[in-house]
Amino acid sequence: MQSQFDELADLYEGMASWPFRRHLEIPNVLAALGDLEGRDVLDFGCGNGMYSRWLREQGARRVVGYDVSDGMLDHARRQEASSPRDISFTSDLTDDLAGCFDLVLAVYVLPYATTRDELHDMCAQMARPLRPGGRLVTLPIHPDYVRDPSYYERYGFRLTPIGPDGDGGRVELDLFDPSNREAGEDTVTAYVWNKPSIDDALHTAGFQLVQWMDHARVRTPEADTEAHLLRDYWEKPHAAILNCRKQ
Repeated sequence: MQSQFDELADLYEGMASWPFRRHLEIPNVLAALGDLEGRDVLDFGCGNGMYSRWLREQGARRVVGYDVSDGMLDHARRQEASSPRDISFTSDLTDDLAGCFDLVLAVYVLPYATTRDELHDMCAQMARPLRPGGRLVTLPIHPDYVRDPSYYERYGFRLTPIGPDGDGGRVELDLFDPSNREAGEDTVTAYVWNKPSIDDALHTAGFQLVQWMDHARVRTPEADTEAHLLRDYWEKPHAAILNCRKQ
């Protein structure tokens, strides 16, 4: 399926090294997932397969990456072919995947629900592959992100509200390598949902526990050496991490 992400796989590959992701986001996502040894994990919205590869490296027994972007999946499959990790990638969540996973990871998926109905449908899609008691870790745009587009520029992106800044409000997300601004930038459209709307969609989908991690709780030792750069981000992150358990 063609999507706004088809041409962004290489950019997303490089984003893993950006300081806010390397020192804050990634260690906090992995901490939220917990011990993966022997776990079956679905990477929902896997993109270029970056997290899928880390899930295997962290000990997950089975990893399946799902995405609707042909461009992203092509990149992920090439990476798998060049360095096999026994990860499968698919654009189809078939019925035989229902109830097969202990964990679903969905990084920056909820921001691409354009309507409330899509938000509910997306949460239901993320719940269906989980076994009873399984967990979802997902990252929406933080409802209290800083609206000043310049605030996050040093981290490699801008978030600019377009139109009314309310529940389900549209934003433009401009992405660029903070260490090489001359390389240009790419823009995608995303949506910001407030906490009650996200909680309602998750509860309706069958998640009993929804825990919001609003700020970084874990950071790499190197983060302290870059505190002057990262302080504004860990005080006002652009994303929250949600830890949810299926009934």
